[in-house]
Amino acid sequence: MTKKLVVKPLRKDTYLTVIQNACGSKMWANNYALVNGKKEDILQNGSTSCAFFVSSILKMFDLIKDLHVTVNGTEKDLKQSGWRRIAVTSKMPPGSILIWEKKKALEAKNKNTATHAHIGFYIGKEQAVSIWIFHNFPIIHHWTYSGKRKVLRAYWNPKI
Repeated sequence: MTKKLVVKPLRKDTYLTVIQNACGSKMWANNYALVNGKKEDILQNGSTSCAFFVSSILKMFDLIKDLHVTVNGTEKDLKQSGWRRIAVTSKMPPGSILIWEKKKALEAKNKNTATHAHIGFYIGKEQAVSIWIFHNFPIIHHWTYSGKRKVLRAYWNPKI
């Protein structure tokens, strides 16, 4: 008699592992579009790719409807896809989405300063994963950038 194999996917464990394993990958650094008829990397080789990174992982787990290249677009989709706003504390559940305050940042392409919102994942123990402007790939860092950037909003989805 053959014993039936019972497999139950562990969505949360896989989701959190994918976020952490993304660190160091440059796969979210580029996204091309025609801008006024000219091909451009609208993510500027990763300097503005935080929303593309976050929305890609969320889309992979069917936690949002679409891919996005802006924080505003990603946040709007979060709200429409059942994500709930939660209190911003170091006790947030791992896998929560964080949205940081806008900060001035040096844009790689045109060397002008502009303000940028920022989005990433909270992974617990006061750590987050996001693409920082000085890296064109995801990194693990302190969830408040060691007190240098305020988290404005956090979201959680009960499907995780």
